[in-house]
Amino acid sequence: MRSHDDIKPPSFWLRFFRWYCRAEYAEDIEGDLVERFEMRASKHGAKQAKRRFRADVLKLFRPSMIKKLEGNQKLNYYGMFKHNFKITIRSFAKYRSTFIINLLGLSTGLASALFIYLWVQAEMSMDKFHEHDEQLYQVMLNHEESGKINTKDGTQGLLAAALEEEVPEIATAIQATPTHWFGQMPLSTEDKTIKAIGKFADPAYFEMFSFPFIQGEPKTALKDKGSIVISNSLATRLFGSPEAAFGQTIKWQLLNFTDEYKVAGVFKDLPSNTTDDFEFILAFDKFRDILPPEAIHWGNYNAETYVLLAEGTDVNALNAKLKSFVKDKVEWSNVEPFVRPFSDRYLYTKYENGVQAGGRIEYIKLFTVVSVFILLIACINFINLSTAKASTRAKEIGVKKAIGAKRNSLAVQYLQEAVLMTVISVIVAIGLVILLLPQFNQITGHQIRLNFDLPLIYILIGISATTGLLAGSYPAIFLSSLKPVATLKGKLNVSFGETWIRKGLVVFQFVLSVVLISSVLVVTKQIAFIQKKNIGYNRDNLVLFANDGKIADDFNTFLLDLQNIPGVVNAGGTTHTIISGGNYTTDFHWEGENPEVQTQFGNMTVTYDFIETLGVEIKEGRSFSREFSTDTDKLILNEKAIEVMGYENPIGRKVRLWGNDMTIIGVVKDFNFSSLHEDIIPMFFKLDNVSTFNILTRIQAGNESNTLDRIAELYKTYNPEYEFAYSFLDQEFAKQYLAEQRISKLTKYFGILAIIISCLGLFGLTAFTIERRLKEISIRKVLGSNAWSIITLLNKQFSMLVLLAILIGLPISYWTTKEWLNGYAYKIELQWWFFVLAGALTLLIAWLTVSIQTFKTAKLNPAKSLRTE
Repeated sequence: MRSHDDIKPPSFWLRFFRWYCRAEYAEDIEGDLVERFEMRASKHGAKQAKRRFRADVLKLFRPSMIKKLEGNQKLNYYGMFKHNFKITIRSFAKYRSTFIINLLGLSTGLASALFIYLWVQAEMSMDKFHEHDEQLYQVMLNHEESGKINTKDGTQGLLAAALEEEVPEIATAIQATPTHWFGQMPLSTEDKTIKAIGKFADPAYFEMFSFPFIQGEPKTALKDKGSIVISNSLATRLFGSPEAAFGQTIKWQLLNFTDEYKVAGVFKDLPSNTTDDFEFILAFDKFRDILPPEAIHWGNYNAETYVLLAEGTDVNALNAKLKSFVKDKVEWSNVEPFVRPFSDRYLYTKYENGVQAGGRIEYIKLFTVVSVFILLIACINFINLSTAKASTRAKEIGVKKAIGAKRNSLAVQYLQEAVLMTVISVIVAIGLVILLLPQFNQITGHQIRLNFDLPLIYILIGISATTGLLAGSYPAIFLSSLKPVATLKGKLNVSFGETWIRKGLVVFQFVLSVVLISSVLVVTKQIAFIQKKNIGYNRDNLVLFANDGKIADDFNTFLLDLQNIPGVVNAGGTTHTIISGGNYTTDFHWEGENPEVQTQFGNMTVTYDFIETLGVEIKEGRSFSREFSTDTDKLILNEKAIEVMGYENPIGRKVRLWGNDMTIIGVVKDFNFSSLHEDIIPMFFKLDNVSTFNILTRIQAGNESNTLDRIAELYKTYNPEYEFAYSFLDQEFAKQYLAEQRISKLTKYFGILAIIISCLGLFGLTAFTIERRLKEISIRKVLGSNAWSIITLLNKQFSMLVLLAILIGLPISYWTTKEWLNGYAYKIELQWWFFVLAGALTLLIAWLTVSIQTFKTAKLNPAKSLRTE
């Protein structure tokens, strides 16, 4: 049993008292504290005595008792900092190669992280600038089809008014048309005609969305059906200035629809962080006039709907309420509306079975992780290189410790050295970002600027401090722990744990390298697959341009003239481009249809010869033909539609479309008329030889330039005042995957940077190993070993580390790439050789990195090395 004499005051609190108490009071007060502790321990027990001792120490912690931090002590801290700073600069100059490698690694890593931060910031800011952002929502529709839920942003033309009138949580509801439906439309003044991108929208559009006006009043600009609102740049192109444009008259045309409009407003050009793309807006009432009466019903989706929610609205409760909104109006409807934040439409585009399942936000998460990994790799390099050079600084540490330097002061010195290195690297990184930002903007498609605002300054300070402490903590602990006697004798012993920490860091680096190389290979293969995939028609040498001006007045004659041009294989018209797909409808019914299961059909309105121009294969029946005058009440369906309908002999069968009886005359093989992210859906072609917005022309390969010149001449004979603007369909097709192409490029660049920085880390470990085994290498050379055997010996050790990294990295690579590919309905199959190649490349890079340095060492004169020893 312990006696009371063995019970001592808590050591931590006693040391704390000695640290803060003034010297003139410390001895007397400490005696009193200890005496009171002993009395309490004997009377109440050790536990209570320790608790009361702690309370007494804390009560004494007051200004009158605390040591003054001034005078010589302050000068000593300054002197120590100044001394350490000089030593750090001299160390950088003395060990130039280590300094340069550290600088390259850290500055490149920091620049990469800064680029990713700027890109993430730009991505996250998309559509966030609207004044009512927190209340601004878009209405989406979940379509239940054959046990599966598809989510679309196209809504019924009747929905907006009904929502505003019947749902009190919705303050304002408007509808607008997407700009891709119409492409560029002609706008004319008295002396010029130009084409611009426009849309139709309800009068409250500019109250809901924050596009500032230069001229006019946003609240009233679209209330008159005869008004047009144009952008600043469009006003300048048409009239010289926004002020001159206001109140002027503009003639607008869409197919056979033409009218004159008064400029009721001029808005500032759209900012770069918006997903909208338009140069003018017309009143949505005008669009209603263009649509046939039968097109406006609860089964047709011909607009996008946006709502402004009342403040304090519970969005989840609202969505639960909206679930049956359309079904309550029409029993046969299979759609369920819900709202999502408008600013989510850029980052959260993917829905699976009616539930949000990602989108661009996945790339943001991915590159945020990549930036952290790159910084970690750069810090690992610093650690490896610092410890690799420990033996060269061992005597410096031994001398300092021998003359009284404490371990914590040495640790502070090396931490200060690491922080200074990081600050220099941050400055270099900022220079790299400024230098390369224009090229980075070309890759990302953003207009990013490096503005030194408070958030960025805080981030730079935080990165400098965090990276410096992270990179310098281990070298500081390791170097300051060296024993002075051993270091002065030249004996630098490295523990088993320290060795494996370094090796583990290198393995971690190369695991990331394997993952990045695999990802680059898979992303590149998938993008190439998309570009070359047989999508059911031949998209090469297909030219797309608008049916506008006087062409629309005599469209059939123009098509015949176009087909007679040498080099033109065929030509036809379509309401929507192939790339953007067509409209969607559920008002399609057939005999034997299950009334409880509704199916959404895609539809394209086309002219004669369009299917032949597109090159879609007719599987059964025939195409639309001028030999049959009644083909306007006929339909051509794809294979998917026939499969859904369950027909074995569909030709001649009747269906009901928008209240009218139609006859199936043909079946085409399935083809993609939208993104490859989506599965092929049921669809039909409907003939309309007048009202199609676009002309598709297939031209012969090999003489495209002359053929295009002839097409332009024909176009000019109809529209001498118009500019002939066209695009190739394969180029438009590629634009759908612009985000993937950009991500592919970013992955390549950051992957290469990560691999280079990883190699610097391996260089550091190689330097350390060679330095530790220099005497052994020299003896081997004296005994007859050649340079190649020494290179092989050292490579063997590092090959094992890299092979371990490959074994760890390959399963991770497989999982990450498979998850990414799941975002595509049509994708490549993951092949074993993708990952074998990634591993082989990683191993080859490691061998080259090690061999370059070991070859240099193997060529050294052994006598010189042994003399140094």
